Amino acid sequence: PPASQNNEQGSTLRDLLTTTAGKLRLGSTDAGIAFAPVYSTGTASGKSGRTMPNILDDIIASVVENKIPPNRAPKINVKSEIKDEPKDDKCIQDDCSKRYSDIQYSWICDKHVLWLRDHKNSNNWKLFKECWKQGRPVLVSGMHKKMNFSLWKAESISLDFGNQQADILNCKDSIISNTNVKEFWDGFEDVSKRQKVKNGETALLKLKDWPSGEDFKTMMPARYEDLLKSLPLPEYCSPEGKLNLASHLPGFFVRPDLGPRLCSAYGVAATKDHDIGTTNLHIEVSDIVNILVYVGIAKGNGVLSKSGVLKKLEEEDLDDLLRKRLKDSSELPGALWHIYAGKDADKIREFLQKIAKEQGLEVLPEHDPIRDQSWYVNKKLRQRLLEEYGVKTCTVIQFLGDAIILPAGALHQV
Repeated sequence: PPASQNNEQGSTLRDLLTTTAGKLRLGSTDAGIAFAPVYSTGTASGKSGRTMPNILDDIIASVVENKIPPNRAPKINVKSEIKDEPKDDKCIQDDCSKRYSDIQYSWICDKHVLWLRDHKNSNNWKLFKECWKQGRPVLVSGMHKKMNFSLWKAESISLDFGNQQADILNCKDSIISNTNVKEFWDGFEDVSKRQKVKNGETALLKLKDWPSGEDFKTMMPARYEDLLKSLPLPEYCSPEGKLNLASHLPGFFVRPDLGPRLCSAYGVAATKDHDIGTTNLHIEVSDIVNILVYVGIAKGNGVLSKSGVLKKLEEEDLDDLLRKRLKDSSELPGALWHIYAGKDADKIREFLQKIAKEQGLEVLPEHDPIRDQSWYVNKKLRQRLLEEYGVKTCTVIQFLGDAIILPAGALHQV
């Protein structure tokens, strides 16, 4: 039987997985295992045993068989269940103000987002844990102060990697082309060098996840190391963080793609249509941390001035603290996020299908507008979403050096 059976009080799922992993070998028939082997030695026709049983079902069966004797029904501790229920917002904030007085933080977006203002505080992770339990987004500012800024300048990346080929997305019409990376970076801050579309408008371009994952580490080792040493809340975000679950998965698990990936896009300030985004509404399957490492200031005809950009941002439904940051000349705004809780996904999906029908678009039964990333929800639609479905948008401005940390399942657009 698994070793963890001998220590019921201190056992964990990880103990169970690691202590039984060695027995999950091809064709194992060890009678001591409380569940079938993961792979049997069955023939191609599958006549002898299961060829691909569900590993999770097997593990659960093992836990149940080993933990609950057949002659004893499991007891339910009602008191502990009540104790563990989520507290309301006010209670959480009151508790935090008393217990974490040594941490510089604020609540923004109607108390929905935690803003950690001092990235250097080694106790940040303790408050982050309280917020993360509730599935709330977190903002950490000042990460660029730990980074080698020269590595992340557009001209620096263009100089080092301009001869690379990559997929470039035209955000307005979703056309993807494979082209030289230098073309993208040349137009990053010089609008006159940007591609033009058929009607003469400036194209809103985005480099699609270039580079990402192992390619990032291999292609940009200096930037990879700079990023890793600068991650916020390293206990959670570092690949080897003690509270990063993915870093503790046993070897026989397939880990999710945790990146990193470089997300680079032009701003909408040089386009006529400000109702489009560089990242449409979608859901990530794992928790993400997004750090704004560089903000380019575009120059050329038709580009909004800095004051024009600030005025556009002030038209958003912003928290008072975010409005205050906009007025701070030392802060550089770079990206506008709209975030929704995962629990609202079905309402948003229904709303977008309704809008598609209103616009005369064909809506197939299997069509999922969120999975397909086919919508950027503009200001008018966000207002309708609130009025008709009661779904409020959490609006966050990401300034240079801000890290936005989102729980898996949270919907967002940029």
